Amino acid sequence: MLRKHRVEAAWAVFAAANLGAMIAWSSWETIPFHFIWISLTLVYGFRVWSLPRTSLVLSMVIVTTGGAILVDAFEGVQLWGELFEVPLMSAMFLAMVWHARRRQAATRRAKLLAERQERFLHDVSHELRTPVTIARGHLDLLKLGGADNTELDVALDELGRIERIIARLLLLAKAGQPDFVIATDVDVEPFLDDIFMRWCEVTPRVWRLGAVAQGTIRLDEEAVRSAIDALLENAVKHTEAHERIELSAMALGGELVIEVADDGSGIPEEALGRIFDRFARGDDARTRSTGGVGLGLSIVSAIAEAHGGRAAVIAERRRGSTFVLSLPGLQPVGASAPPTARADDARVPSGSS
Repeated sequence: MLRKHRVEAAWAVFAAANLGAMIAWSSWETIPFHFIWISLTLVYGFRVWSLPRTSLVLSMVIVTTGGAILVDAFEGVQLWGELFEVPLMSAMFLAMVWHARRRQAATRRAKLLAERQERFLHDVSHELRTPVTIARGHLDLLKLGGADNTELDVALDELGRIERIIARLLLLAKAGQPDFVIATDVDVEPFLDDIFMRWCEVTPRVWRLGAVAQGTIRLDEEAVRSAIDALLENAVKHTEAHERIELSAMALGGELVIEVADDGSGIPEEALGRIFDRFARGDDARTRSTGGVGLGLSIVSAIAEAHGGRAAVIAERRRGSTFVLSLPGLQPVGASAPPTARADDARVPSGSS
């Protein structure tokens, strides 16, 4: 119990010592008097006690410090005007109480709103999963029965899109939970090589694998893979077949800094500050085929923060952008290979490997 309230206990000892100094050295009592009140205000700013406890402590400080000045005023050691310091310091403290309680209430409201949002996303995602699964099953049966493949392919593609949105909603709903990240030791180079090869074999772009730091890092492999996939998917949406997408990684101050750069349409300057927000899109005028619903980059940010890292974007002046995913805890095993030795430049036609 004492350990829990050690700050309050330390302040009580400090206040008692200063009260003793007020009584012992009456002519200098304004100095310890202000020490008591200022320290009380600082402690309350960190602790924000309940109203009954606040009222009790404030009353005790008013009575003890005011009483000491009153006694000295009767004895002629202090001027009577010094008593006005007590209500002035009380007003300062009460102003702190008001602001601190407003901040506390705002924090609670924000936390409650976030919890409700997470629960909403979780519940809606689960509710949508069942009808989507049933619809996909019926469409698969129709396709096996020889129905019009074109129409079925469109319907199945749309259901696949809905399934990806649901999966991302569930991932976001889980982001604040303690078990969101299950970390293991991952070898950086083969991990990124695998992601790069999977994308360049199925999507027609000028794919380049830049320099990749060598070493191991402790992370949730599936979560980080999802984050990099979201960055690469975003790059694909905003580039044409003849434009470059480059994946690279470097060691920087104990961090693994993964970069996805492209020569695509870029990001409007006014969107840079909110691009990692949920349901935010860089350009509200985009079509559904290029815009999405604004979940991918928010997932990148959530995964980065869950690992103690961060996500950022660098917009180029003319065209293109570079997304950066920084993750702490890299254990390098050697120097990074030079860019010329690691660079792969491939123009991959649609549907080839």
